[in-house]
Parts: sequence; C-alpha cells; structure tokens
Amino acid sequence: MRVPLSWLREYVDVAGGATPDDVLASLVSVGFEEEDVHGFSLTGPIVVGQVQEFVEEPQSNGKTIRWCQVDVGEAHGGVRGIVCGAGNFFPGDKVVVTLPGAVLPGPFPIAARKTYGHVSDGMIASAKELGLGEEHSGILRLVELGLDPEVGTDAIALLGLDDVAVEVNVTPDRGYALSLRGIAREYSHATGATFRDPADRPFESLEQPTSGFDVSVVDDAPLRGRVGASEFVVRVVRDVDPTKPTPAWMVARLTLAGIRPLGILIDITNYVMLELGNPIHGYDLDRLSGGITVRRAAAGEHLVTLDGKDRALDPEDLLITDDSGPIGLAGVMGGASTEMTGATRNVLIEAAVFDPVTIARTARRHKLPSEASKRFERGVDPLVPFVAARRVADLMVEYASGTLDPVGGALFAEVFAASIDLPRDFAARLIGVAYTDAEVVAALETIGCEVSSDDAGSWSVIPPTWRPDLTDKWTLVEEVARITGYDRIPSVLPLPPSGRGFTPSQAGRRRVANALAAAGLVETPSFGFTTEEQNDLHGSADGAHLPSVKLANPLDGQAPFLRRTLVPGLLQVAHRNVARGLTDLALFEIGTVFIPAPGVRYGTDVVPPPAVRPDAATLSMLDAAIPPQPRHVAVLLVGDRVAKQPGQPAVAFDLADAVDAVRAIGAAAGLSLDIVQTTRAALHPGRAGKVLAGEVEVGYVGELLPSISAEADLPGRVLVAELDLDRVLDTARGRVVATALSAYPAATQDVSLVVDVAVTAAEVERAIVDGAGELLEAIDLVDDYRGAGLPEGAKSLTFALRFRAPDRTLTAAEATTAKLAGVAAARERFGATLRE
Repeated sequence: MRVPLSWLREYVDVAGGATPDDVLASLVSVGFEEEDVHGFSLTGPIVVGQVQEFVEEPQSNGKTIRWCQVDVGEAHGGVRGIVCGAGNFFPGDKVVVTLPGAVLPGPFPIAARKTYGHVSDGMIASAKELGLGEEHSGILRLVELGLDPEVGTDAIALLGLDDVAVEVNVTPDRGYALSLRGIAREYSHATGATFRDPADRPFESLEQPTSGFDVSVVDDAPLRGRVGASEFVVRVVRDVDPTKPTPAWMVARLTLAGIRPLGILIDITNYVMLELGNPIHGYDLDRLSGGITVRRAAAGEHLVTLDGKDRALDPEDLLITDDSGPIGLAGVMGGASTEMTGATRNVLIEAAVFDPVTIARTARRHKLPSEASKRFERGVDPLVPFVAARRVADLMVEYASGTLDPVGGALFAEVFAASIDLPRDFAARLIGVAYTDAEVVAALETIGCEVSSDDAGSWSVIPPTWRPDLTDKWTLVEEVARITGYDRIPSVLPLPPSGRGFTPSQAGRRRVANALAAAGLVETPSFGFTTEEQNDLHGSADGAHLPSVKLANPLDGQAPFLRRTLVPGLLQVAHRNVARGLTDLALFEIGTVFIPAPGVRYGTDVVPPPAVRPDAATLSMLDAAIPPQPRHVAVLLVGDRVAKQPGQPAVAFDLADAVDAVRAIGAAAGLSLDIVQTTRAALHPGRAGKVLAGEVEVGYVGELLPSISAEADLPGRVLVAELDLDRVLDTARGRVVATALSAYPAATQDVSLVVDVAVTAAEVERAIVDGAGELLEAIDLVDDYRGAGLPEGAKSLTFALRFRAPDRTLTAAEATTAKLAGVAAARERFGATLRE
C-alpha cells in the first residue's frame, strides 16, 4: 500500500518535520513491513509560464516545431525563447515550464541548448514528463486542470509534485490497512497522534436511498452458508461532465498511490477506494436495462470485462446483472457494456460487501487480480459502503458538475460481531510479558474493541467491524503485543538438557552426508513430487507398477505423486545445471520417500483445531493418514571426474566412482557393503548391482540406460546409486565394535584365483574372508583378467590381502596358512584354483 503523506496528514496529525523514514519507522513499530519511498523524482526550477506567441517552422524532416515566447515571470528571467514540438496549445495558455537546472524523472536534466536553429531556454512539459501519467501527446495546459495561477508560480507545489508516498507491505489478514483510513489509524496507534476517521459520518446525514431503483440478491448456491453479497447500495448522479479535468492534487495522489489517472469519473471511484478501503464501481446509467440483480452465473454465460476479454463464466462466479444479462464480475471487474466513457451523462454508483471466499475464487479462476478483489477477498468494513457511495456522489457533484438524485436503492444487513472471551491472565501467559489489566484494556480499546468485564475473571471483547481477522483470544493477544510494543517481549533462548545430542539415526545421517561432501559430492535437495511413471521406472527393479500416493491438491498438475525414489529429483537438478552450462556434476540427496502399502488409502478429512494439543487418538489417526516415509540417500554422477588440463586429459565418471560413493556411505555408517551384479529396468545391462549389507538388500548402483539419460537431456554416461539409509543405519546398529589398534606390523600377500566367469568377485571375496579367519585385516580386488592363458569361460581374480595379529608379529608361514585357508573355502564353494 502506497500512502501519500499529504493525504495521510488529512486524517492523522503527522509532525511537520517528520520524514518519510520517520513515518515508515512508526508503521514498522506496529507490525508493517517497510517497502519503499516513492516521489516524482524531479527538482526545480519548474514554474508556471504563459505562452505569449509562437511561430510555426516546418523542418526538413517533415516535423513542424514552434518557436515560442513564454513569460515565466520577472523572478525567473521574464520572457524566454523555447522550442516545442507539441501543437495542442495556444497563445495565452498557461503551461508548466522546466527551466535550465531542473531535473525531470529519468533523470532528465534540463539545460539551455541549441536545436532547430534556436537556443531553447527551457522546456514546456507534458504530463508524462512530469510523472503525472502516461499521456504524452501534448503539453500540459493548466486550464485543463481548472487552474489559473500567477505567472512564475512554483509548479511543483501547485501540482502536488513535492509530495512523497511511503509504501508498506500489508499482510493478508489486515485488509483494513489497504486504505488511507486504515494506515492513518495505525499511525495513530504508533505515535499517539490524533486520528480523524474519514468514514465517521452519521448514517442519517447520508440521506440513504431506499427506493426508486430495483436492487436484489438471488444466491441459491452460497459458499460456506454465506450469500455472495450481504450489503448493496446504489446512488445516482445525473448530468455529469466527464470531460471535466481531474484536480491536480487528486492526480498527484493517485499517481503516487500507484493508480493511473483515467478521467474524472473513474479517478473519483479509485480515490474513494484508496481513502476508505471499499471498492466502488460506476455504471453508465443510460446503458443499463432495468434494475440490478446479484446472482451466480448460469451455465454457458459469458461476459466481456473492462479489459476487453470475453470470459466464460463458472456457476460459482458471482455476477452483477441487469435485464440484459451479466454486466460485471462482482468484486473483481466490471463489464464493458456499461462502463463509464466520455459520453456518460448519468452515473449509477455501486458500493457493496461481497463474500471474501467467493471473490478470491473468482479472481483466481479467471486469473484476474484487481485492486477491488484484493480488498474484497480480505474483507471490507460492512459499515462503510453507504459512506463510500455518498462520498463518490459528493465528489462527482463537486468536480464533475453532477447533480445528486435521491433515486437509488439499498440492501441492508444486520452487522453483528460476536464477543470473544479473554481471560485476564492469558496475554501475560502467552506473550511472557507482565501486562497489567489497564494495559490490555487500553490496547484493545485503542484498536476499536469494546471491552467489558464479567464475574468469571475474564473480559468480553467485541472487535471493531473493520477487523474481521480478530476471531479468538489468540488474535486479540497478538494485538495487545503489537500495540504495547514488540520490544517488550523478552528474547530468551531455551537451554537444552545436559547430556542430549543427536539420536543415533541423526548422527548416522550426518556422518553419511559429511562423508559424501568430503568425497567431492554436492548435496542438492529437490521437491518430493514426481510422476507415476518415474516412480515405477526408478522405484522397482523390473519397472512394474507400484502403488504411489497421489496428492488431492498438487502444486504441479504434471507431477501429482509423492516420490518413491530420489533419482527423478536428481535427474531434474542435473538437467537444470547442464542446461546452464554446468556439465560435470557429482550430486547427492538425503531425503524421505513415500512407500504406501498396497490397497491402503491415505489422507484424512478431519483437521484438528489449531492451538489445541491433540490427544493420543487424534495423533494415531493422523499417523495412520500418512504413508511410511523412510529416508533414502541417492547419488548421481555425470560428466568428468577430472577436468581436462595441461598434461592431463579429461577423466569421465565411471561405474567405479559410483561404487566408491556407495562404499563411502557404508564406511560412514560403520558397515561393510557388498555389491552383487543384478538387473534393473532403468539401468544398463551388465552395469547394475544390488547393494547388500550382509544378506539384507539395501539399494542399488549402476549406469542409467542411454535412452533414459537422453530423455533427461544429460550428456554421456550417467551413474546413479540409491540406498535405503534407514535400513543401512538400522543394520549397522549393534555391528559397530570399537577395537584397539594393533601396534604390530602387517603381513601382505596376493592371491590369484581362476573361477568361472559366472561367479562374481564379491562371492569369491566373501569366501576368502570366511576361510582366512580373524587374521585377515583387509582384502581388495586388484585385477580381473580374462584372455590368453586361461580356459575358455574362466577369469582370473587377483586379491591383495593384509594380515595382522593383535598380540604378536605374524610370521610369513602364519599369513600363508591363513591365505590358503581362504583359497580352500573358495575352492570348496566355486571350484576356484590358484593361477599358475
């Protein structure tokens, strides 16, 4: 909300020396967010001049300029010669002259300069050049604004161009602050300055029309039991002159407030909307057919709105209609068929109170946010429409030469605000400040509440009509804290009990994340939403359909399912980075996946009340409404592991790098992971392995199929791995045993075994470990040979073995004995033989 300070001063006493920053600081103290300060960004000298005469001079480029003699007053040099390209002014006209040294918005400095054969000693300005609108077809003639000032008058002050506006962000629950009335009241709360309510007019003085024009509300399909319009008032102003100029002060205020001036009739309705917070709509009375009916749209109805678009209407849309059909989207935008134009002579003024939910849904359905809908969907003061309609009528009488007609119509509704019970000690208990009873009552009465005591140790509080957001004792206490000052609320950090830290699972996840980051991978959290096809492809080994949880109200209609796997999210992250030129990526993510049980429907329509601790039954119901959510860890590698550089060719990521990442996860979890060759629908045949923790399968690792990589627009080979991290950590729990480091030297030996190619290296390694016993400290596969010197269908696997005893130095014979015991176990299981 932009607030011109000259306008604010009409309703609240702002100190004469207060700067925009001072005003913003005061508004921030009562809970608003500071946004910006807006002005016209010009400096003088800018004065009123009078055109004495001009000579039209055609130019070789086809343009005709006027060499003008303009009197700017003796104090500013008398008559000056000025070149002007506009042709909409006449001798004797008073205009705005920007003299050398002035600076216009842009910035555009003015100086005496030679042009078209003359020295132009200044510039005659248009409205656009002064920042007063978009009109630039001609210079600004002051007579068109109804002004006849003395020559030499300061035009900046005359046109209100010395005004500034402060902008604050208004949260959705404080719609009353989308008006000068609301902001002035809040400034009064912050400073104690006297507030003058522009809506404070006795009902009887408004001379409300109650007959003469038919107005009805027919709502057979109310939302939440509330009809679309609870109040509706129309007034008639006749014989208006739409060509009358909008007063300069009103143009300046609307411009500073961010509203484009559009002519006196529309400017007045916008001005009152900003002033009182109640949107107003004006109709060309002569283009209406019969009375007005507010109703829901019928199937197949259309409406051409003021923006020129033909809109297909929804049965939930609330319409303003006459005998011809729809003439406006209630609370959102009027229709083109009855808009006020330059030919309008009689105006029907509409002010109403519409259901906020209806207006919000209509604006979103038609993608048509407007200044009106922004206010109606937050709730307007139900006591204001009658004041606002009369205020518009009075301004049209004063500035558009209209005549107020007693004919009109109105629908009244009883305005009832339910009382709220507020225990006397509740504010102190909730906020942590020892408020006195007097402070609480004063704060509530300051914002307009009626407070009375009862015998039960509580207050009965009736909130003001302009605060629909005050609905319970919590919102009342929030106002007490706001008005008495947030600076009184103590800042106290809770002290954690001694001896507590991460749970074992939290510590394990932290170790895994740190290990992957230390290995050079980058953590990239992604959204938890995907498609059913991606869940099936990456979530199952054979690509078969798996149950997935579909959201009732997804953020993205193309990805309405909760993820069963982290890989689709990593593919999206990789695609986004590759598209921006980052082609070498090592990514990982630790996050939850959602694994529903087959045939179980998740979700609930029961929502526990806020601010009430749920009981055990409610918690059990909520737990049952969500699917199991285990944490997974996934890795994606694409591009080069080593970049090309002098003396070093590029080295691309390969399957070994993905396997190393898996082993890093296992090491961080305190678990030895085995990898056994397997097949998966999304992985390249022969380049896929399942990850085992003992006999428990905990995940997979491999290279994506080229077709899947190409579909994700990723270049080259893409390596992925995904593990059930919760299962890994659960398996590791109890297996991690701290052992003392041996001070004795190790004995190392190699062994090469010939086995059938169908036997995996992991199986042979496991046999050697089982056979060698406790003396074997480490084993690594160092070679896999297939070729000459071996029988057909056989391969040679070479392992590096390290033996160590905790209590003595091993002899070579002891190491050899242990090695041969491992060889014997491999021979027994797989027919392995020592390679000659």
